[in-house]
Amino acid sequence: MEEQIQTAKYPAQSHSHDHLYHLLERLNFPMDNVDVEHHHSHRHDQELSYCPLFRGMTQREHDEFLDRNVREILTYEKGETVVRQGDPIQFVMLLVQGSVRMEMITMEGNVLDIDIMEAVIPLAPSFIYGVKNNYPVDVIAVEAAIFLKISKEAWLDEIANNKQLLTNFLTMNADFTLFLTNKLQMISLKSLRKKLATYFLEMTTAEDDTLTLKRSRTELAEYFGVQRQSLARSLKEMEEDGSIQLEGRMVKILDRNQLIRE
Repeated sequence: MEEQIQTAKYPAQSHSHDHLYHLLERLNFPMDNVDVEHHHSHRHDQELSYCPLFRGMTQREHDEFLDRNVREILTYEKGETVVRQGDPIQFVMLLVQGSVRMEMITMEGNVLDIDIMEAVIPLAPSFIYGVKNNYPVDVIAVEAAIFLKISKEAWLDEIANNKQLLTNFLTMNADFTLFLTNKLQMISLKSLRKKLATYFLEMTTAEDDTLTLKRSRTELAEYFGVQRQSLARSLKEMEEDGSIQLEGRMVKILDRNQLIRE
């Protein structure tokens, strides 16, 4: 499992985004910013990125939700800051194209990479209606990103009047809380080698003992909140100990029991 917020393994279901593209056109959104080629490449099965918020809803319900609530589109270029930690959550931002990275600065001055989120998903769903409803992290566009802006009042009305939507929203919040709990547990481990061992064990199985890292060494260091040199040193030690084998971004587990003992 990659280090992204994982919603439950729901049955495969997604919705055609044809209606969304027509909606963007009606709102006079410049379609040059939309990945139309990617969109058309999926036209044979009318499926694009799946949003767990709309699980169990019909295509019509999905389209009517967009018609009722979307009045403004927000776009961000690669590397641009979407929101900063501490900014108030004034409206719901639904990511519909691209991906964003969530990060924060530790007290030691290291960048802590929390997660990478890919469309389609709302930002910070667990914090929207909190007493202190502020973004808990910086959010930065990994690639060009498009958001639908939806008012908090409209969002609340929708989930109050649709049991399926409410259930999906609560499930997303529960999954997000579980992710943060696991992330906190990972951070609390004192040894970097223990963190790496735990990470490799979670990402592999006894039957499938190889993984390809989707993050660079610098990004992986940020994920663990350490300096790149510290990460490189620990990886080298684990390789010399014979517990893992490294080849580029590929990691092969050689001694699973040794990782468990870390």
